[in-house]
Amino acid sequence: MARSTRFEHVTATGVRLVGDAFGPTSGPAVVLRGGAGQTRQSWGATAARLGDVGYHAVAVDQRGHGDSSWVGDGDYEMARFVEDLVDLAHGFDSPPAVVGASLGGLAALIGTGWRQLRIAALVLVDIAPRIELGGARRVLEFMAAHPDGFDSLDSAVEVIAGYLPERDRRPTKAGLDRVLRPDGDRWRWHWDPNVLGGIGLILEGDDETAAARATEVNSLLLDAASRIDIPALLVRGRLSDVVTHEGAQEFLAAVPGAEFVDVSGAGHMVAGDRNDPFTDAVIEFLGRTHPSRARHVAR
Repeated sequence: MARSTRFEHVTATGVRLVGDAFGPTSGPAVVLRGGAGQTRQSWGATAARLGDVGYHAVAVDQRGHGDSSWVGDGDYEMARFVEDLVDLAHGFDSPPAVVGASLGGLAALIGTGWRQLRIAALVLVDIAPRIELGGARRVLEFMAAHPDGFDSLDSAVEVIAGYLPERDRRPTKAGLDRVLRPDGDRWRWHWDPNVLGGIGLILEGDDETAAARATEVNSLLLDAASRIDIPALLVRGRLSDVVTHEGAQEFLAAVPGAEFVDVSGAGHMVAGDRNDPFTDAVIEFLGRTHPSRARHVAR
């Protein structure tokens, strides 16, 4: 399995983006961007397999996440995440493919549709122009529920298990130090709490206000999607409460030629819930739309 090397990129606005790179630097680049609250380690198994089949796979922490810059009280609105991705993509010798989950996928969809982002292919992971408010609230409420962190890793395991009931295997403490950071006698999430002040704006106000705003955002995202003219794949978790089957079909109607994979047994955290079928789908798609020169195939 491909081993990682440290990756760093400083944007024109001074934001330092930190990641792990897998595979040969001469291979076609694939940038992997996580959702809100995720760090680059959530892509570890997928990025390693991409490296094994000849890609230069780079999993990068978003601003305010993991080891990338935390910008404090502000600058976490969607436009800033789009700017970071555009700057990052321009740093490669040729256009990379982008695999984006949730927040990372939205930034990629917007950047691609509005012609700011120069990429070769796009994989959206459980995100589409029509976002279900109930599912989005569940994600953001989970992120906001423990501002003081946890007194032990065991406590964190219990909370995560309750949030991810669809997973066959119960979470364990192994690897939690990648998404939690020690802070005195507490364990806190490895992302800036101020992130919620930016990405949570869509849900502010009462239900009627939030629904009206969501309808407006859906229209804008559909417009961006209709302008996508590169190969695109939407991977949905079949148990997802963020993207419905109808929402997926709406995206496919807006993007001629776009492809769709519905991963059985997976919720919103598709790569974590069913990593092998998810990665198989990504490698198969990229093999046709952004091929590497490697002769060996995915497992």
